[in-house]
Amino acid sequence: MAKIKTLFECQACGYQSAKWLGKCPSCGAWEEFLELNTKQIKVLEEIKNITTSTTSNQVISITKVKQDQISRFSSGDNELDLVMGGGIVSGSLTLIGGSPGVGKSTLLLKIVGNLAKNEKKVLYVSGEESIGQTKLRSDRLGSNYDNLFLMSEIRLNAVLSQIAKNSYDVLVIDSIQTMYDEKLTASPGSVSQVREITFELMRYAKENEIAIFIIGHITKEGSIAGPKVLEHMVDTVLYFEGDSSRELRILRGFKNRFGSTNEVGIFEMTNEGLISAKNISKKFFSRGNPQAGSAITVILEGSRPIVIEVQSLVSDSSHANPKRSSTGYELNRLNMLLALLERKLDLPFNQYDVFVNITGGIKITETSADLAIIAAIISSFRNRPISKDTVFIGEVSLVGDIRDIFSLEQRLKEAKYQHFTKAIVPSKPTKNIKGIKCFEIDEVSKLIEWM
Repeated sequence: MAKIKTLFECQACGYQSAKWLGKCPSCGAWEEFLELNTKQIKVLEEIKNITTSTTSNQVISITKVKQDQISRFSSGDNELDLVMGGGIVSGSLTLIGGSPGVGKSTLLLKIVGNLAKNEKKVLYVSGEESIGQTKLRSDRLGSNYDNLFLMSEIRLNAVLSQIAKNSYDVLVIDSIQTMYDEKLTASPGSVSQVREITFELMRYAKENEIAIFIIGHITKEGSIAGPKVLEHMVDTVLYFEGDSSRELRILRGFKNRFGSTNEVGIFEMTNEGLISAKNISKKFFSRGNPQAGSAITVILEGSRPIVIEVQSLVSDSSHANPKRSSTGYELNRLNMLLALLERKLDLPFNQYDVFVNITGGIKITETSADLAIIAAIISSFRNRPISKDTVFIGEVSLVGDIRDIFSLEQRLKEAKYQHFTKAIVPSKPTKNIKGIKCFEIDEVSKLIEWM
């Protein structure tokens, strides 16, 4: 009699082991290993065999390979088309992740309404809501069209059978954690279920040239729930960011096999759902009276310059270890800048609590805002307001000098468009921009002199 193979799998990340482990060596989770039964192990082997069999062993020169023709169609939303590289690709599998309540379902229901309006046949499958609940949202979003079909189902076979009976151009799964494959005995949302269902959807999308969107919940650490291989299987991974208490949302591309991941989409939550944000720059800064602890900078989100306001509060500390807090800006980089100010300018920040906030709920992922962060901190420390007509653009290094940043001219043009008249920069732009005066600063110490 053949020996039954034993396999254990981490339900947090999908790591597999021949024996049970208390702590996962991959993700560090405790008590997450479950034993897979023979059916689940058989399904895993089938996935590996199918993947291996579909891989061609033929060797050919790259100069003789014919390029695949990619067919795109517009989603009806300029922001989503921008993030996806020009539109939706037929036969693609797209994963959209985000925190609960950020607007993932609202966005996709609005998008499929646009597609149905443009004669695309769409099936929207919801495992979390009834058809009536989805219809209520559709009424509010204005997405009621004959080509949009709703289905409340969690069984994968039932969904695939429905698609086989009627040819659809687009399929939406809301959400992948609620879907269930009857071949597996694991519960919906488990690693085994999510992996198998995603693989089946990927194969179906490629074979039938249907664009599929799947919604994925995220964990408390901010990653999409399920095994990491989930992100490797899909063609495109999009993350929806934003605070549910604010109206602005940002859609970022973290993976795109058919385009660049440099672009971002910015949406605004209204009574009519998520719409493309217009004139967004004015939502990230105010033109009121100058106040201590406030500075303006210009960042780039993809190819789009955005003027934002940086706020800082420096207060006396009553603890042995002063508190450091940052919202929208990397905390480790804030600590580095504070250490630099203590060393180069002899400012005693080891006796003060320092808080930094980026307005509008946006997260800064580049270093061009370093100079504005320092200006806001010094302004709050000395209680000296900074002119609202000035922007600070520059990267600060560990040795105290201010480095050049890319696309300086593009940032200055946006600052001029928003009626700023002065700019503190590492070096003057190659082209003179009328209407805005640039002041060169190559060291942090000179910023104190200017202020």
